[in-house]
Amino acid sequence: MQTDVHDQETDCATVYRFALRTGSIPCLETLATTLAITLPDLRAAVELLVERRLLRRDGVSFIPVDPEIAAAILVSPMEREIQQNREHIARIRARTDVFRQDYVDSVQPLAGDDMAAQRMGGSELCGYLLAAAQNCRSEVLVLLSGGHEREAFGDFLQLCRYLAERAVPIRVVCQHRGRADLAVRTRLKALTDLGAEIRTVTYVPRSAVVLDRRSALLFGGDATEITANRIGRVDVVGFLLDMFDHMWDLATPMASHRSGYDEVSDDLQRTLSSMMAKGFTDEVLARKLGLSVRTCRRHIATLMRDLGAVSRFQAGVLASRREMVDD
Repeated sequence: MQTDVHDQETDCATVYRFALRTGSIPCLETLATTLAITLPDLRAAVELLVERRLLRRDGVSFIPVDPEIAAAILVSPMEREIQQNREHIARIRARTDVFRQDYVDSVQPLAGDDMAAQRMGGSELCGYLLAAAQNCRSEVLVLLSGGHEREAFGDFLQLCRYLAERAVPIRVVCQHRGRADLAVRTRLKALTDLGAEIRTVTYVPRSAVVLDRRSALLFGGDATEITANRIGRVDVVGFLLDMFDHMWDLATPMASHRSGYDEVSDDLQRTLSSMMAKGFTDEVLARKLGLSVRTCRRHIATLMRDLGAVSRFQAGVLASRREMVDD
């Protein structure tokens, strides 16, 4: 397909340059022989040049057009549409900005109350994420859990592209599970290519975003509606910062984007053995680690084989003796 496109562009260039030299193209059949181009290919090239406004019909002939004029003809409707959209955006902002001060005045009395967050969801949440990405200046910290909000959270990861283009540092901590999830891995690779730093840990309790170390979003909701609490209280944001920094220090850098747990197998086994020693069932282990029960059982079998254990209890005891489990 790429070769066909290349050949067509070559034919277009050959035909246009011939039209410039001769002033017009009077007969396609004769021109096909002259340029050694098949008649169907020649007709396709001429039709494309007409569509691009580089040739114009003049009776049975085709006359070459100045490329600058051709571009102006094609671009002007787009520029007109862009200008109309800008005017429409300005009108929207003007209508909504009228109420901005009223909103600010209404929420200021709540600053000293116990209410630490403002809940939002749906289009309001999407709008806030877009505005946050556009206004952030210094740093974005992201915690990505394995919960149901992960899919909606992917929209924010796409918005991070704007931040990366403005050289705003982005750091992401997600679960090891993301290394085996194609959708998550694809998004994270796109961020890494833009300069973001990605690390993974065994477990992230909640998805959250901290913006410029001053405000945050804490995600929640259920499978039917994704919501987030917008947090501005200094002490709560400070707690999220401390939690992020702690998890960042313990996390494993995502050095590659190959599927699997090879880079984090030791950390995964340490956590797994610790939980096994506490008597958690396979189902609970899988839920806490963000793994499927089948994958979790496969890791348990590997751990028991490596330890030479014949039971889960014995695996926990042997792991403790080998200092794989923290006292």
